[in-house]
Amino acid sequence: MTTHFFGDTAVLLGRSLRHITRSLDTIITTTLMPIAFMLLFVYVFGGAIKAGTGNYVNYLLPGIVLITIASGVSYTAFRLFLDMTSGIFERFQSMPIARSSVLWAHVLTSLVANLVSVAVVVLVALLMGFRSGAGALAWLAVAGVLILFTLALTWIAVIPGLSAKSADGASAFSYPLIFLPFISSAFVPTATMPGPVRWFAENQPVTSIVNAIRDLLAQQPVGANIWIALAWCIGILVLAYLFAMVAYRRKVA
Repeated sequence: MTTHFFGDTAVLLGRSLRHITRSLDTIITTTLMPIAFMLLFVYVFGGAIKAGTGNYVNYLLPGIVLITIASGVSYTAFRLFLDMTSGIFERFQSMPIARSSVLWAHVLTSLVANLVSVAVVVLVALLMGFRSGAGALAWLAVAGVLILFTLALTWIAVIPGLSAKSADGASAFSYPLIFLPFISSAFVPTATMPGPVRWFAENQPVTSIVNAIRDLLAQQPVGANIWIALAWCIGILVLAYLFAMVAYRRKVA
């Protein structure tokens, strides 16, 4: 049964990845906005922002990476909605394949596409002066956090992809996710924010994730941030997965 699931998921993943390679504009579009934000904040606002570091792009990059992922997962909801409305799901249901493999193929496609987008953003950051002396273990830890974050947001994206009434509605869920890093430590230290905003910024998931990634890349002690970040990512992932599977069962029942 497990082999059946993995085999079906691999076949459907190949199908989804072929669709991505035929429409690379989705990856390009996903990376353009974060890169524009990075250019704007570094070269326009960077001189006026006191982030406690001499190289603002080093401070900024973790938040930009999270925005890239939040922007990218909207396409998962959009592609899933198109599959639902085109009748392809009904065709899959008539075939002897594992039901959950259909969703996992979309989720893994999102993971691959977002990792490519993140790599492009990091390359642009390097051209803008980003530097890190972090070792291989630190980079692996950063990659692990980003993979968990991507999976968590992607399973959130599956829910509107299954339940939205329109294509615009399917992808609109990502707007709050893209906005969330702006009320965190992604662009400025939370200590500069007024009371209620500071409280929210310090207690929402993006801040701990950004701080953990930033400390890892800067070779600083991560302290509790890494565990808080992992707890947020895993908790959101589990809840989103459960709700997505409930929505899927209702849809195909």
